[in-house]
Amino acid sequence: MPVTITGKNLKIEDVVRVARDGEKVELHPESIARIKTGRAFLEKKVAAREIMYGVNTGIGELSEVVLNEEQTRDFQRYLVYNHAAGIGDPMPVPWVRAAMLARTNVHANGFSACRPEITQAYVNMLNKGVTPVVCNKGSVGACGDLAPMSQIALSLMGEGESFYQGERMATRTALAKAGITPPGLEVRDGLSAINGSNFICAVGCLLVHDVERWLKQSEIVAAMTLEALLANMKPYDTRLHELRGFRGAVTSAANLRKMFAGSDLTTGKMKVKVQDAYSMRSTPQVVGAARDHLRWTREQVEIELNGIGDNPIFLPQDNVVLSGANFQGSPISVPLDMLGACVTMVSVLSERRLNRLLHPALSVGLPAFLTGGAGMYSGHMLSQYTADMLIVEQRILSAPACVQSIPAAADQEDFVSMGWNTTLKTNQILDNACGVLGIEFIAAAQALDFRNFKPGKGTQAAHAAVRKVVEHLDVDRPLFTDHNNMKDAVKNLVVLKAVEDAIGELGTY
Repeated sequence: MPVTITGKNLKIEDVVRVARDGEKVELHPESIARIKTGRAFLEKKVAAREIMYGVNTGIGELSEVVLNEEQTRDFQRYLVYNHAAGIGDPMPVPWVRAAMLARTNVHANGFSACRPEITQAYVNMLNKGVTPVVCNKGSVGACGDLAPMSQIALSLMGEGESFYQGERMATRTALAKAGITPPGLEVRDGLSAINGSNFICAVGCLLVHDVERWLKQSEIVAAMTLEALLANMKPYDTRLHELRGFRGAVTSAANLRKMFAGSDLTTGKMKVKVQDAYSMRSTPQVVGAARDHLRWTREQVEIELNGIGDNPIFLPQDNVVLSGANFQGSPISVPLDMLGACVTMVSVLSERRLNRLLHPALSVGLPAFLTGGAGMYSGHMLSQYTADMLIVEQRILSAPACVQSIPAAADQEDFVSMGWNTTLKTNQILDNACGVLGIEFIAAAQALDFRNFKPGKGTQAAHAAVRKVVEHLDVDRPLFTDHNNMKDAVKNLVVLKAVEDAIGELGTY
């Protein structure tokens, strides 16, 4: 079913459907009416020769330069040209599609004063699979994501390059093949297409979606490791976490108990330690803290997704044009910064459990490095090296970008969010995190192979899913193939799907 764009009720799940699954979109009739009303209001102001930022003035430090009528239309074209100043490799197609959807939703509120043809052109491109080529670096996150959004806006003039049906080609050619006529740019159209933190928000939506599922997998692998280490089950009692009161920890502990259900460890008949190490027994508190922050991040990103991130903003009902800074990326870059740090934190916890699986003094009777032939074979000794390298990179990337502002535009834009840096580094943190969990999955499955008790139903399902990807390590072999295959399995939710098929859906918040 097409995603209907109203400007007010777009969800992260809608962004995922359009960006990754190619779902069609449509403008709600009321949105079209609002866009037309906003445009008529602008045209009335222009006819009255009212001075408006970015309409008949320059921008940034040049905002005091007033343009004459002849310059006003051409200014929009030059505005897009000079802001299409990014650098680097093309962004993934889903990122660009998500940003186009986010910008279209801003327009749907009717306060951007662009022509309806501008918004409809983006809708048509989304529906017919024309995706502009956009460099992956260049935005400072205020006045929004100007450089990447300008590369998209080139398509409105039939310029730049685009991907279409798997090929990279001139945008004019792609549009012609798709049967789309570029609308061109008239007064205000250019700035209305580029002025907002749409890339930060759009890719932030995809990150929130993916972290939600990654955290579930972090609990699945934690359960496998905890059972392999003969963990004491008391730290996961719901009463413990309800007494403290943090929602994330309550959810995390519930997910672990769901994994353990049916395990011999839950009967009290097996001998376990009175108290386990922090990396084991504090798993619900640590993952729960990440869940609580993730909940706020989702809220902030969805507010931005349906908010008016533009400048200026045209209010026909009040007969006023307001110039401000709603393009500023800080409200979403701050939570996304910390989201990356939370993923790093949970990854560190994973590596510490991995260490206990491999360390013969800590593994409660498991063979050293999880090999039956220690000495001749080194087992998973080097897997820990790889996990450690990934985590060090995550730690470096976890330094917040939101405090890294460098003034630009002759100090007119003297505080910027650097939110696109945040988005790029959080994406890399999550990519590494899939590798870290993948390595723990391999080790946990190997450890369970050496135990002779019945694990929980969820743990059994997870173990079986891992074994479909990676075989038991009997005799040493090159491990990079196993590592990469299991990382891909984490990204593709292979174990999560198997577990939820076996025991039902795990909690998210």
